[in-house]
Amino acid sequence: MEQQYGFSKQTFTLSRYEITAFSPEKSSNTIVYTHSASGETEAVWNLLNEPKPFLVAINGIDWDKDLSPWPAEKAFKGGSDFSGGSASYLAELVNKIAPETEIKLAVHPITRIIAGYSLAGLFAVWTLYNTPFFNRAASISGSLWFDGFIDYMKAGKLRRVPDRTYFSLGDREKITKSTRMAAVEECTKQAAVILQNAGSSTMLEMNRGGHFTDAAARIAKGINKISAEK
Repeated sequence: MEQQYGFSKQTFTLSRYEITAFSPEKSSNTIVYTHSASGETEAVWNLLNEPKPFLVAINGIDWDKDLSPWPAEKAFKGGSDFSGGSASYLAELVNKIAPETEIKLAVHPITRIIAGYSLAGLFAVWTLYNTPFFNRAASISGSLWFDGFIDYMKAGKLRRVPDRTYFSLGDREKITKSTRMAAVEECTKQAAVILQNAGSSTMLEMNRGGHFTDAAARIAKGINKISAEK
């Protein structure tokens, strides 16, 4: 365990995943789960407001498989098709990764947040329809253009209405040659309305720039907004 002023950082392996966990100096009853590399997560951690929550990053996932809710055509030429493995991965996250991580951190959270960028932002929203484990969610530049996802939200039933939901998007993300991804702004706005109408306190913020602009800062801003005590 690496200890630095005001916090500790742990890195350990669970199954095929590398877990990086940041613990605040003053224990918190809020824990945030993300999917990102260790370096990006540390940048996010450094931008979080005090008092900080526990922050957990899961690395080693197959993004096109583990974070896609059902099979769909690839988004980029030369990429991989989405294979729709979210259900299997979510079961491992909820039943193994999160419980074992919380034991290692000695945390008994009242608030569990799932926060994600891009496909992980899509996955964060999808989890709300498939488990009551998380009671807040943040989707930052989420891939909510994913084929059929807004219809899925409209027809689906939340397993637990999150007390807070946060969405953000870059104002240039809709400017793309891909007709699928060009719908991201409209889909994000619709998703926010659906969660708001379901009873969740919902925030939607627009940022300057495209999909790859200031990712760590955008993630940190979302976590700050959704984890604030008031």
